[in-house]
Amino acid sequence: MTTAAIIVAAGRGSRAGGAIPKQWQPLNGRRVIDWTLAAFQKAGLDHIVLVLNPDDHAAWEEFENTDVILAKGGAERAASVLNGLSVLSGCDIDKVLIHDAARPCVSMELIARVLTALDNTTAAAPALPVTDALWTGAADQVTGTRDRSGLYGAQTPQGFSYEVIVAAHLDHPGGAADDVQVARDAGHAVAIVAGDPDNIKITRPEDFSRAARLLRNEMDIRLGNGYDVHRFGEGDHVVLCGVKIPHDKTLQGHSDADVGMHAVTDAIYGALAEGDIGRHFPPSDPQWKGAASEIFLRHAAELARARGFTISNVDCTLVCEYPKVGPHAANMQAVMAEILGIEADRVSIKATTSERLGFTGRSEGIASIATAALVKP
Repeated sequence: MTTAAIIVAAGRGSRAGGAIPKQWQPLNGRRVIDWTLAAFQKAGLDHIVLVLNPDDHAAWEEFENTDVILAKGGAERAASVLNGLSVLSGCDIDKVLIHDAARPCVSMELIARVLTALDNTTAAAPALPVTDALWTGAADQVTGTRDRSGLYGAQTPQGFSYEVIVAAHLDHPGGAADDVQVARDAGHAVAIVAGDPDNIKITRPEDFSRAARLLRNEMDIRLGNGYDVHRFGEGDHVVLCGVKIPHDKTLQGHSDADVGMHAVTDAIYGALAEGDIGRHFPPSDPQWKGAASEIFLRHAAELARARGFTISNVDCTLVCEYPKVGPHAANMQAVMAEILGIEADRVSIKATTSERLGFTGRSEGIASIATAALVKP
């Protein structure tokens, strides 16, 4: 049984506000479309079609070399859906789900319910019974009421036998509210499956905050901390967070002794429950003698991404009397951000002294503590 999903992302969504269409707007550190795509990719369908507006050139470039199949949006939604169905021709599709990109909170359970319903029918769609009183109104006044019995709020994904919905769209004159209407106008019965109250559609500006609250409950958030110390030895500079700083001493260590970068690296490993630098780059291995610490940090960042995590932010504190970190902090931020693959404003570099107390206070070395936050939807 071959399954596919068509995600319609060609609309402009002007009611949602913003300078760009709602599907490309940020939502909890990602874009709306990223959450929607991730849900269907996680569901394990055989094919995913993304229907894009022909004018969204950046989106076409972004997705053209991925596993997602692209289709051009049409003048209206029905034309976009038909284009999405057409690119699946020859893929031997049995079941197809059609979903609005602006519903990023769709759950695995809902997708599974619609697919399962298609085992016994050619069309099925999720919906919620209307429970609120219904009014008619004009000029901000209630003008009447309506019986809510038998009324449902429609949702997506709407599921169909591929051959059935292709034929229905080809024969439809246009103007349908959704694909369920297209199927019904062709004479097909459509089964109702239980919808999900959290499967909201982003339509107005205030819907973004509600979707953000819902998606936070689905996120895997990891925190890790790191701590490192290196003693001073003879030399003329130190390397801190990737920046070479002139000094009358240097830091000693198996690698380049970048105490700040080591602490951040260990914080990322800690968030992943992956031990510390020594586990991945043993000091007993001579190939790491004098190695640049960015090798370690890049490895930790790549490991996080391979596990599906985004590095939300890192915070590093250097503890020393000298050298003074402040004049170099912005440069350190930029270097660390480039290695981590995140924006510089997600990297915090700061310093403190220990009020002349302890080994750092006696200028015998530098300590560093760091925290890293990782997020996976």
